[in-house]
Amino acid sequence: MPVVVAIDAGTTGVRAIAFDHGGNAVQSAYREFPQYFPRPGWVEHDAVEIWDTIQAVLAELHARIGSEKAVAAIGITDQRETTVVWDKRTGAPLHRAIVWQDRRTAGLCDELRDVDGNLALVRDRTGLVLDPYFSGTKLHWLFNEGGIEPGPDVAFGTIDSWVLWNLTGGAVHATDPSNASRTLLYDIGSLSWSEPLCELFGVPPHILPEVLPSSGVFGHTVESVAGFGAGVPVAGIGGDQQAALFGQACFEPGMSKNTYGTGSFVLMNVGDTCPEPVDGLLTTVAWSIPGENGATLTHYALEGAIFVTGAAVQWMRDGIGIITDAAETGPLAASVPDTDGVMIVPAFTGLGSPWWDPYARGTIVGITRGTGRAHIARAVVESMAFQTRDVVAAMAAASGTEQQALRVDGGASAMDLLLQIQADQLQVPVARPIVQETTALGAAYLAGLATGFWSSLDEITANWALDREVHPAIDRATADAAHAQWLRAVERARDWER
Repeated sequence: MPVVVAIDAGTTGVRAIAFDHGGNAVQSAYREFPQYFPRPGWVEHDAVEIWDTIQAVLAELHARIGSEKAVAAIGITDQRETTVVWDKRTGAPLHRAIVWQDRRTAGLCDELRDVDGNLALVRDRTGLVLDPYFSGTKLHWLFNEGGIEPGPDVAFGTIDSWVLWNLTGGAVHATDPSNASRTLLYDIGSLSWSEPLCELFGVPPHILPEVLPSSGVFGHTVESVAGFGAGVPVAGIGGDQQAALFGQACFEPGMSKNTYGTGSFVLMNVGDTCPEPVDGLLTTVAWSIPGENGATLTHYALEGAIFVTGAAVQWMRDGIGIITDAAETGPLAASVPDTDGVMIVPAFTGLGSPWWDPYARGTIVGITRGTGRAHIARAVVESMAFQTRDVVAAMAAASGTEQQALRVDGGASAMDLLLQIQADQLQVPVARPIVQETTALGAAYLAGLATGFWSSLDEITANWALDREVHPAIDRATADAAHAQWLRAVERARDWER
């Protein structure tokens, strides 16, 4: 039987997964790639290293699935706002990729925000905020301080565009609306690049990729790509969080998911009408897929972006060495009944929703002589749940609808302790599907829909299967008391670097 391959180009590593018709992972391969921190608050990747890693995991996947399984299509999902600029003639990057976590443009955002009309323009056209998180200010920095001249052969893309360019041997320079909507340059109402926004950030339109539907054939692979051969359709692209929403089969307005990855991102499907901007949250294009009678159907989402969750686990492993493997986190955190008063605000690169404070920094409060590594680990796990509660509360206020349930995925969702703390804090059921790599699965579904591997959203919905559902085990008053302590810690972390 044929499979659909998803390339999940994440922030710290790349995963390639082959999915069958039931949405089950047949085989997978994963490798991490280096992170670069040239200055405090700066985060960079080498785009060539990312592409080399992708080729390596594709080759490994190809070897594992064997030649007996035909690849019907390839889907791409990516870390979104990370910014790559390259030379179309040589295919060589002109600077290290500036990662979505990078804070170097905080001052530029302040300057732009101080000019009347700029914030309103950005909010109205993009649904975003003026924050270093997004690609537009990163491009401004590259062209004004990074030494790059935006000549006729310069191309810009988020990671999906870079991967697509290489998969097709440089034949296709394109993206999809879910990624374009994260650049600060894309009008999510008209679904087109915005001239006023390009002018605001000093970005020449000729460097921008063509925007094509999330589900559709973008191009075909060339012979040199990791053994899969030429002619495999690259037929789906989705930003990682929108892809996870799709992979969780959240196709109806009001359905929500949270992905616990390097950061965590809560998304709520709000239907096919672009909503007004909401304070503390982002409005984003969820996806564009084939509709009836040849039309394209675009759905939107409200999003709460949490910059650091899984990255805090990586910090415990690589930064302070209290664990040797990420899988130790859950058992270590569960070995103590509570944090003994310790709170960790993992604002290593500022705070995202609903605070939007690029000057916040990581903070640990409540340490005593009795604090041990297990208390630190539990405080990191609790911080994931507290940050998610902050976002969900903002969504409820914005939509006027209380959350009824939350679907979860991503690496940290394997921790039953996290699911219980999350259910306690939200006071709603938290559901984890059997297939937890829903980001990759969403990219596969987008590609498979375009090529007829899956025939409809109903068929995809039927694939969703529950692994575990957790219900609140404490009352709201107890949950609120713990959350109040969290908010005290957040106030101590905020505005630290200003």
